[in-house]
Amino acid sequence: MRKLILALGGSLIIAAPVASADVLGVGANISYWDSDLSGDAGKNNDVVDVENDLDLDSDTNANLSAYFEHPVPLLPNVRLNYTRIEQSGRGEISTQFDQVSGEVDSDFDLDQFDVTLYYEVLDNWVNLDLGLTARNLDGELIVRETRTGGQVSQTDVSGVVPMGYLAARFDLPLTGVSVGGEANLISFDGDSVYDYNAYGQYQLSLLQLRAGYRQISIDYEDSDDRLDIELGGPFVSAGLTF
Repeated sequence: MRKLILALGGSLIIAAPVASADVLGVGANISYWDSDLSGDAGKNNDVVDVENDLDLDSDTNANLSAYFEHPVPLLPNVRLNYTRIEQSGRGEISTQFDQVSGEVDSDFDLDQFDVTLYYEVLDNWVNLDLGLTARNLDGELIVRETRTGGQVSQTDVSGVVPMGYLAARFDLPLTGVSVGGEANLISFDGDSVYDYNAYGQYQLSLLQLRAGYRQISIDYEDSDDRLDIELGGPFVSAGLTF
């Protein structure tokens, strides 16, 4: 990662003494994300195109999140987020990838667990949160030749990634309707991770409904294994707020 994004962290420190929730708040939601995968995976000096060579398709993309807000000054609020992505496909590698070639079956799994500490900078019809996220990133790509006794390649990328966190929401008064967006991001020393979404929301009493678009971009190297991929697509979610 060549340029570490610290602006959000600096804003977080400045905002911390003056920002806190008025009352206790707890919420949780579950969402379904219909994402398309593109990009490359690397093993040693070999590279494979996950979309064109492996033909990976979405099987399961689930996301769970929960948050806790409080009125205690200086103490940050807490948000937890878990994303599980599973994709599989059958394709053909025309050259060679880690001693694998020809017709192949592939499975791609990506787990992300976030712990975010944040402050409410604004909390009225305009809502603005700033914070820092620690993301546990765990990705695995398995590519198998379909022929009996064929070669198998496994690419693993894992690590804990610190990221800046930004969330903004604009409420249309007296309607329960709002629009907003969230972003986690970092770029440092050749690696980068970006995760952002934009949404429309409807709040009915304790029920919160959202629909929008989410994009994840990962360019991350772990020893001789590398992922340089993008996932993007629409999502819908339902949750409860108290």
